[in-house]
Amino acid sequence: MEEIGHYIDGARVAGTSGRFTEVFNPATGEVQARVALATKAEMDAAVAKAAEAQKGWAATNPQRRARVMMRFGQLINEHMDELAELVSREHGKTLPDGRGDVQRGLEVVEVCMGAPALLKGEFTDDGGPGIDLYSMRQPLGVVAGITPFNFPAMIPLWKMAPALACGNAMILKPSERCPSTSLRLAELIKEAGLPDGVLQVVNGDKEAVDAILDNETVQAVGFVGSTPIAQYIYGRAATNGKRAQCFGGAKNHMIIMPDADMDKAADALVGAGFGAAGERCMAISVAVPVGQEAADALVERLVPRIEKLKVGPYTAGDDVDFGPVITAAAKARIEGLVESGVAQGAKLVVDGRGFSLQGYENGFFVGPSYFDNVTPEMDIYREEIFGPVLSQVRADSYDDAVDLIMENAYGNGTAIYTADGDTARDFAHRVNVGMVGINFPIPVPLSYHTFGGWKKSAFGDLNQYGPDAFRFYTRTKTVTARWFSGIKEGGEFNFKAMD
Repeated sequence: MEEIGHYIDGARVAGTSGRFTEVFNPATGEVQARVALATKAEMDAAVAKAAEAQKGWAATNPQRRARVMMRFGQLINEHMDELAELVSREHGKTLPDGRGDVQRGLEVVEVCMGAPALLKGEFTDDGGPGIDLYSMRQPLGVVAGITPFNFPAMIPLWKMAPALACGNAMILKPSERCPSTSLRLAELIKEAGLPDGVLQVVNGDKEAVDAILDNETVQAVGFVGSTPIAQYIYGRAATNGKRAQCFGGAKNHMIIMPDADMDKAADALVGAGFGAAGERCMAISVAVPVGQEAADALVERLVPRIEKLKVGPYTAGDDVDFGPVITAAAKARIEGLVESGVAQGAKLVVDGRGFSLQGYENGFFVGPSYFDNVTPEMDIYREEIFGPVLSQVRADSYDDAVDLIMENAYGNGTAIYTADGDTARDFAHRVNVGMVGINFPIPVPLSYHTFGGWKKSAFGDLNQYGPDAFRFYTRTKTVTARWFSGIKEGGEFNFKAMD
């Protein structure tokens, strides 16, 4: 069986802890590899080597660092199919979703090709008599990224590309469920010209995470995962004097107004709710039609679309809409929440429980489920299901629908479908959510903007990628300078001229 280790000083190395965890093929339920789990000592050694390598990388001018990003982007494009295969093999998502995972990360790398422009400081001429002021952005040193299983390429690239472009060294701890993509990306960026040791990929569990959080050399931590863990990492990082940006869970709503194009809204909900088996922090998991007529029309359109969805392994190619979920435990949790929705009085319109695929009976497949008449007290509404389950909450009015979102604990993404510009504008301005879509179901910003939620979906002051990433991964130094004229008389310094 394949054993997956770490990437240290420009090469793959075996773990030394003797501890491993299993990497499954989600479609078959079989163990396909074992990944080593690093000890605190292994993590500390990786950090120390990264700190040494960072000195030379920080001294490399931004334009040369940007050239490494340019070549890295080219290599990602050249290896797109290989990387998508790695993503799909360990995560289970379809190959089109795997390619999309890589592509969205590549777009952040492309922005980082323009790092010199984003790293420019400010200058004030003659701020006082003969005094100039200027600021410069300098790297933090060693930073860390702790990334989740659901986007094995995209989120590691969101972390590593800006951090490295700014002149930092990075410790990347990917999800132990999907470790291979990050290791391959590390090899490709070395080929692009990144010096050995500047990027270290260390696999591990909580012991490795705590070692990152407690290591005094690590200056900043970026995390994506569940809200409880995001809160834990943010709190421990802050206690230890580190910068932290920690992104947690979500419960994303989409309002459907009576004047919306119902067919377009239904198509959007199917893609946003069930794509990637619902394992996306920006998935729409709650549909909120306004008025009984709109709600009934939505049910009429959604049911046949959902029932036509094809579930299967990524090896089936483009003929599959979504694949399995990540683990047997995830499958059991999702189906348990569906059971709770039925027990608590929601109407299960499409039942995905008990789904089985011939030849893949041991795979972690969950069929699509669709609930109507869900209320905010139910578990399926309150909890992030992270699976192919769409809940419909009927609202009597637009204000009731907005209040539902405003009162929710999460604030990652939201959307509205309407033909009325005034309603859309009011929604965008009023709603307390970080990313808003208008007739657009998954409002993930383009990579030259910035990604981040509000409320319990995010902890920290700065968001991922875009200009915020360059602020997060650098610190500002401001210089006040004065140069004296006429300080020499007869070859001697005139100290009075310096007063």
